[in-house]
Amino acid sequence: MKILISNDDGYLAPGIIALAEQLATIADIVVVAPDSNRSGSSNSLTLDRPLRVVQSANGFYSINGTPSDCVHIALTGILTERPDLVVSGINQGQNMGDDTLYSGTVAAATEGYLFGIPAIAFSQVDHRWAHLDAAARVAKDIVLRKFEALHKPFLLNVNIPNLPYEKLQRVVATRLGKRHESEPVIKTQDPHGNDIFWIGPVGKAKEASAGTDFHATAEGCVSVTPLQIDLTHASQLERLQQVLS
Repeated sequence: MKILISNDDGYLAPGIIALAEQLATIADIVVVAPDSNRSGSSNSLTLDRPLRVVQSANGFYSINGTPSDCVHIALTGILTERPDLVVSGINQGQNMGDDTLYSGTVAAATEGYLFGIPAIAFSQVDHRWAHLDAAARVAKDIVLRKFEALHKPFLLNVNIPNLPYEKLQRVVATRLGKRHESEPVIKTQDPHGNDIFWIGPVGKAKEASAGTDFHATAEGCVSVTPLQIDLTHASQLERLQQVLS
Protein backbone atom coordinates (compact mmCIF):
# COMPACT_ATOMS: atom_id res chain seq x y z
CA MET A 1 0.00 0.00 0.00
CA LYS A 2 1.20 3.50 -0.88
CA ILE A 3 0.05 6.42 1.29
CA LEU A 4 0.46 10.17 0.82
CA ILE A 5 0.47 12.02 4.15
CA SER A 6 -0.15 15.74 4.67
CA ASN A 7 -1.54 18.09 7.34
CA ASP A 8 -2.17 21.74 8.15
CA ASP A 9 0.01 22.11 11.28
CA GLY A 10 3.23 21.94 9.26
CA TYR A 11 5.76 19.25 8.43
CA LEU A 12 7.49 19.57 11.83
CA ALA A 13 4.29 19.12 13.87
CA PRO A 14 4.32 16.21 16.35
CA GLY A 15 1.05 14.92 14.91
CA ILE A 16 2.33 14.28 11.41
CA ILE A 17 5.57 12.79 12.72
CA ALA A 18 3.68 10.33 14.95
CA LEU A 19 1.29 9.47 12.11
CA ALA A 20 4.12 8.89 9.65
CA GLU A 21 5.97 6.64 12.10
CA GLN A 22 2.92 4.43 12.57
CA LEU A 23 1.88 4.24 8.91
CA ALA A 24 5.45 3.53 7.79
CA THR A 25 5.10 0.14 9.51
CA ILE A 26 2.26 -0.90 7.18
CA ALA A 27 2.80 1.06 3.95
CA ASP A 28 5.17 2.96 1.69
CA ILE A 29 4.67 6.57 2.73
CA VAL A 30 5.48 9.99 1.31
CA VAL A 31 4.98 13.09 3.46
CA VAL A 32 4.23 16.42 1.75
CA ALA A 33 3.09 19.15 4.13
CA PRO A 34 3.16 22.92 4.62
CA ASP A 35 6.37 24.52 5.80
CA SER A 36 4.48 26.29 8.61
CA ASN A 37 1.13 26.18 10.38
CA ARG A 38 -1.74 26.71 7.93
CA SER A 39 -4.68 25.97 10.22
CA GLY A 40 -8.00 27.33 9.01
CA SER A 41 -6.87 27.61 5.40
CA SER A 42 -9.74 25.42 4.17
CA ASN A 43 -9.51 24.29 0.54
CA SER A 44 -7.59 27.30 -0.76
CA LEU A 45 -5.00 26.95 -3.52
CA THR A 46 -2.15 29.44 -3.98
CA LEU A 47 -2.56 31.03 -7.41
CA ASP A 48 -0.76 34.37 -6.98
CA ARG A 49 2.84 33.14 -6.65
CA PRO A 50 5.02 30.11 -7.39
CA LEU A 51 5.53 27.49 -4.70
CA ARG A 52 8.79 25.94 -3.53
CA VAL A 53 9.29 22.29 -2.58
CA VAL A 54 12.07 21.43 -0.10
CA GLN A 55 12.99 17.94 1.09
CA SER A 56 14.19 17.79 4.70
CA ALA A 57 16.74 15.45 6.24
CA ASN A 58 14.04 12.99 7.37
CA GLY A 59 12.67 12.71 3.84
CA PHE A 60 9.56 14.84 4.39
CA TYR A 61 8.73 17.38 1.69
CA SER A 62 7.67 20.87 2.77
CA ILE A 63 5.90 23.45 0.62
CA ASN A 64 5.36 27.16 1.28
CA GLY A 65 1.66 26.85 0.59
CA THR A 66 -1.62 25.48 1.88
CA PRO A 67 -2.56 21.88 2.67
CA SER A 68 -4.49 21.69 -0.61
CA ASP A 69 -1.40 22.98 -2.43
CA CYS A 70 0.66 20.22 -0.85
CA VAL A 71 -1.59 17.37 -1.93
CA HIS A 72 -2.18 18.90 -5.36
CA ILE A 73 1.53 19.32 -6.04
CA ALA A 74 2.34 15.89 -4.61
CA LEU A 75 -0.17 14.18 -6.90
CA THR A 76 0.66 16.16 -10.04
CA GLY A 77 4.32 17.06 -9.65
CA ILE A 78 6.20 14.96 -7.08
CA LEU A 79 4.92 11.40 -6.96
CA THR A 80 5.69 9.04 -9.82
CA GLU A 81 2.97 6.60 -8.73
CA ARG A 82 -0.60 7.27 -7.66
CA PRO A 83 -1.08 6.52 -3.93
CA ASP A 84 -3.72 4.13 -2.71
CA LEU A 85 -4.74 6.49 0.09
CA VAL A 86 -4.32 10.12 1.14
CA VAL A 87 -4.12 10.67 4.90
CA SER A 88 -4.11 14.04 6.68
CA GLY A 89 -3.18 14.85 10.28
CA ILE A 90 -2.94 14.15 13.05
CA ASN A 91 -4.35 17.62 13.75
CA GLN A 92 -3.89 19.39 17.06
CA GLY A 93 -7.52 20.00 17.98
CA GLN A 94 -10.89 18.75 16.82
CA ASN A 95 -12.43 19.14 13.40
CA MET A 96 -16.08 18.42 14.06
CA GLY A 97 -19.37 19.94 12.99
CA ASP A 98 -18.96 23.20 11.12
CA ASP A 99 -15.18 23.09 11.70
CA THR A 100 -14.87 20.92 8.62
CA LEU A 101 -15.65 23.91 6.38
CA TYR A 102 -12.58 25.77 7.62
CA SER A 103 -10.22 22.92 8.38
CA GLY A 104 -6.97 22.65 6.48
CA THR A 105 -6.65 19.10 7.78
CA VAL A 106 -9.92 18.07 6.16
CA ALA A 107 -9.01 20.10 3.07
CA ALA A 108 -5.83 18.11 2.48
CA ALA A 109 -7.84 14.89 2.54
CA THR A 110 -10.52 16.48 0.36
CA GLU A 111 -7.95 17.35 -2.30
CA GLY A 112 -7.00 13.70 -2.55
CA TYR A 113 -10.68 12.76 -2.72
CA LEU A 114 -11.20 15.22 -5.58
CA PHE A 115 -8.49 13.36 -7.48
CA GLY A 116 -10.48 10.16 -7.01
CA ILE A 117 -8.31 8.74 -4.21
CA PRO A 118 -9.78 7.48 -0.90
CA ALA A 119 -8.84 9.89 1.87
CA ILE A 120 -8.98 10.12 5.66
CA ALA A 121 -8.46 13.15 7.93
CA PHE A 122 -7.38 12.54 11.54
CA SER A 123 -7.67 14.99 14.45
CA GLN A 124 -7.28 14.86 18.21
CA VAL A 125 -10.20 16.39 20.08
CA ASP A 126 -8.10 18.58 22.40
CA HIS A 127 -4.95 20.62 21.87
CA ARG A 128 -1.47 20.07 23.36
CA TRP A 129 -0.93 16.57 21.91
CA ALA A 130 -1.87 14.56 25.02
CA HIS A 131 -1.78 10.80 24.30
CA LEU A 132 -0.65 11.39 20.72
CA ASP A 133 0.85 7.90 20.64
CA ALA A 134 -2.63 6.45 21.20
CA ALA A 135 -4.13 8.62 18.44
CA ALA A 136 -1.46 7.45 16.01
CA ARG A 137 -2.20 3.81 16.86
CA VAL A 138 -5.91 4.43 16.27
CA ALA A 139 -5.09 6.04 12.93
CA LYS A 140 -3.13 2.95 11.88
CA ASP A 141 -5.98 0.68 13.03
CA ILE A 142 -8.45 2.63 10.90
CA VAL A 143 -6.21 2.70 7.84
CA LEU A 144 -5.91 -1.09 8.09
CA ARG A 145 -9.68 -1.48 7.80
CA LYS A 146 -10.64 -2.31 4.23
CA PHE A 147 -13.90 -0.28 3.95
CA GLU A 148 -15.07 -2.55 1.12
CA ALA A 149 -18.70 -1.57 1.71
CA LEU A 150 -18.02 2.11 0.98
CA HIS A 151 -18.31 3.64 -2.47
CA LYS A 152 -14.92 4.64 -3.86
CA PRO A 153 -13.47 7.09 -3.45
CA PHE A 154 -14.50 7.82 0.13
CA LEU A 155 -13.70 10.77 2.37
CA LEU A 156 -13.66 10.14 6.13
CA ASN A 157 -13.24 12.62 8.97
CA VAL A 158 -11.92 11.01 12.17
CA ASN A 159 -11.78 12.65 15.61
CA ILE A 160 -9.97 10.89 18.44
CA PRO A 161 -10.37 11.74 22.15
CA ASN A 162 -7.12 12.51 24.01
CA LEU A 163 -7.14 9.29 26.02
CA PRO A 164 -4.75 6.38 26.51
CA TYR A 165 -5.24 3.68 23.89
CA GLU A 166 -6.69 1.26 26.43
CA LYS A 167 -9.31 3.79 27.57
CA LEU A 168 -10.66 4.67 24.16
CA GLN A 169 -14.13 3.32 23.56
CA ARG A 170 -15.63 2.06 20.31
CA VAL A 171 -14.98 3.43 16.84
CA VAL A 172 -18.39 4.69 15.71
CA ALA A 173 -19.92 6.07 12.53
CA THR A 174 -21.30 9.57 13.10
CA ARG A 175 -22.83 12.57 11.41
CA LEU A 176 -21.56 16.13 11.76
CA GLY A 177 -22.96 18.10 14.66
CA LYS A 178 -23.58 21.84 14.71
CA ARG A 179 -21.94 24.72 16.54
CA HIS A 180 -23.23 28.02 17.83
CA GLU A 181 -21.83 31.10 16.14
CA SER A 182 -18.17 31.84 16.85
CA GLU A 183 -17.21 34.09 19.72
CA PRO A 184 -16.68 37.81 18.84
CA VAL A 185 -13.37 38.94 17.41
CA ILE A 186 -10.72 40.16 19.84
CA LYS A 187 -9.91 43.80 19.13
CA THR A 188 -6.60 45.32 20.17
CA GLN A 189 -3.97 47.71 18.81
CA ASP A 190 -0.56 47.37 17.25
CA PRO A 191 2.44 49.38 18.59
CA HIS A 192 1.47 52.26 16.30
CA GLY A 193 -2.04 52.55 17.71
CA ASN A 194 -3.78 50.97 14.72
CA ASP A 195 -6.74 48.70 15.39
CA ILE A 196 -6.06 44.99 14.79
CA PHE A 197 -8.34 42.02 15.17
CA TRP A 198 -7.91 38.38 16.13
CA ILE A 199 -10.54 35.86 15.07
CA GLY A 200 -12.29 34.70 18.25
CA PRO A 201 -12.70 31.14 19.56
CA VAL A 202 -15.13 28.74 17.92
CA GLY A 203 -18.61 28.55 19.39
CA LYS A 204 -19.80 25.76 21.65
CA ALA A 205 -21.61 22.72 20.31
CA LYS A 206 -25.26 23.44 19.51
CA GLU A 207 -26.34 20.08 18.05
CA ALA A 208 -24.50 17.36 19.96
CA SER A 209 -27.16 14.69 20.29
CA ALA A 210 -26.61 10.96 19.97
CA GLY A 211 -25.20 10.09 16.58
CA THR A 212 -23.12 13.25 16.17
CA ASP A 213 -19.35 13.53 16.25
CA PHE A 214 -19.58 15.77 19.33
CA HIS A 215 -21.59 13.19 21.26
CA ALA A 216 -19.38 10.26 20.30
CA THR A 217 -16.11 11.89 21.34
CA ALA A 218 -17.65 13.17 24.58
CA GLU A 219 -18.41 9.51 25.37
CA GLY A 220 -14.79 8.57 24.75
CA CYS A 221 -15.46 7.03 21.35
CA VAL A 222 -13.54 7.60 18.13
CA SER A 223 -15.81 9.42 15.68
CA VAL A 224 -15.70 8.57 11.97
CA THR A 225 -17.85 10.75 9.70
CA PRO A 226 -18.22 10.15 5.95
CA LEU A 227 -18.13 13.45 4.05
CA GLN A 228 -19.25 14.50 0.59
CA ILE A 229 -18.55 17.54 -1.58
CA ASP A 230 -21.88 18.15 -3.34
CA LEU A 231 -23.10 21.45 -1.85
CA THR A 232 -26.36 21.48 -3.77
CA HIS A 233 -29.30 22.18 -1.44
CA ALA A 234 -31.47 19.49 -2.99
CA SER A 235 -34.65 20.27 -1.06
CA GLN A 236 -34.48 23.92 -2.19
CA LEU A 237 -33.93 23.10 -5.84
CA GLU A 238 -37.60 22.54 -6.75
CA ARG A 239 -38.70 25.64 -4.81
CA LEU A 240 -36.05 27.71 -6.54
CA GLN A 241 -37.23 26.50 -9.91
CA GLN A 242 -40.76 27.65 -9.03
CA VAL A 243 -39.47 31.09 -8.07
CA LEU A 244 -37.47 31.43 -11.27
CA SER A 245 -40.23 30.18 -13.58
